[in-house]
Amino acid sequence: MSVNGHFPPGFRFGAATAAYQIEGAVRADGRTPSIWDTFSHQPGRIAGGDTGDVACEHYDRYRDDVALMARLGLTAYRFSIGWPRVQPGGRGPANPKGLDFYRRLIDELLGAGIEPWATLYHWDLPQELEDAGGWPVRDTADRFADYAALVVDALGDRVPVWTTLNEPWCSAFLGYASGEHAPGRRDPAAAVRAAHHLLLGHGKAAAAIRAAQPGATVGVALNLYAVSAASGTAADADAARRIDGLANRIFLDPLLRGRYPDDVLADLARVTDLGHVRDGDLATVAAPLSLLGINYYSRYVVAAGPAAGPATCWPGSDNVRFVTVDGPVTAMDWAVDPHGLTETLCRVAREYPPVPLYVTENGAAYHDVVGPDGAVDDPDRVAYFDRHLRACLDAIAAGVPLRGYFAWSLLDNFEWSWGYGRRFGLVYVDYPTQRRIIKRSGHRYRAVIEHRRL
Repeated sequence: MSVNGHFPPGFRFGAATAAYQIEGAVRADGRTPSIWDTFSHQPGRIAGGDTGDVACEHYDRYRDDVALMARLGLTAYRFSIGWPRVQPGGRGPANPKGLDFYRRLIDELLGAGIEPWATLYHWDLPQELEDAGGWPVRDTADRFADYAALVVDALGDRVPVWTTLNEPWCSAFLGYASGEHAPGRRDPAAAVRAAHHLLLGHGKAAAAIRAAQPGATVGVALNLYAVSAASGTAADADAARRIDGLANRIFLDPLLRGRYPDDVLADLARVTDLGHVRDGDLATVAAPLSLLGINYYSRYVVAAGPAAGPATCWPGSDNVRFVTVDGPVTAMDWAVDPHGLTETLCRVAREYPPVPLYVTENGAAYHDVVGPDGAVDDPDRVAYFDRHLRACLDAIAAGVPLRGYFAWSLLDNFEWSWGYGRRFGLVYVDYPTQRRIIKRSGHRYRAVIEHRRL
């Protein structure tokens, strides 16, 4: 338990990134295209026509970036492995040069006293697997398990903690329902199949990790939301139930209870016959987790209302309206709601079987600028982190088994469909020169880590 604002002994303080968002070097050393390489080069897909071709040049600058992590005092670093970098095409043997990059990165982290946390999938599906059907096809789950075994066999002696998937909701519903993310498809039934096959891939990969590295710490990271009805009407309450089901419970229940919620299945029956869910799948999905990662950014407030449009990312819940509430927002127009983080952590701890929890992403985009003195003063982000770290302390005080917090993100980077127009980093990146500047929020985070208190 925390006392007077102190974080408990052993609490991990880290930062997180994703391969495609920072690495660049998309054609280097045998790497083949991912769905994000293809998607970002399609006209009109990404704001400003940006791509991840160069990103933050982390592939070449990783030593300097690890030195920045050490300056920030991080005790852990959560990064993702680029699937097409280590297994070109998503099938067959490993690419030694791709694995060597991650060996070098991990060795640099260990040398700096920073614990490596590796995520196997942060959205960069090899394009060849998408061409074969992508996540809506069951075979992709098997390909993912093979890839997991290959990576853990090579790197398991250096990596103590593995997360299989990052935010499968985004992969399934932004990628295959609304088309806002790669691969850009608009097929609600395919999105529902993708969600299940991502979960199945997690279960199969978790088994592969434990076979290759007995005793490994294995988890998954979900983007969860506090969901509130805009009013006390039955219609608005049902809208909140549906969005909570499709945002949160469609993943939490299979992972932690071994079943899909009945009401979610009923909602989705209007979209697909659910014949892709086979006997034994949910037992595979629900293998015990060593940890559950929770990525939290904001709250949803919803009401019954007209359909959002033909490209909705909420299959079976099209007649739901998302309500804007008064209060501060980030540059993403996301409401700043730290209480929603406490609420989400407490809800998971209260309603589901016990599992160690980590905040594996939390952060905010603001319109940062370099001042005349060469510094980046970002008081809104300082306040955002302080309030959300306080929310973590409130959850711990309430008995939640919260073991760590990872800020999103270490660096400003390629922010998916927003390109380089949104900055989340503790460290400012001047993209033309690749110069790094620790922001005021980074210095504040270092002080919190050093003193283990707000």
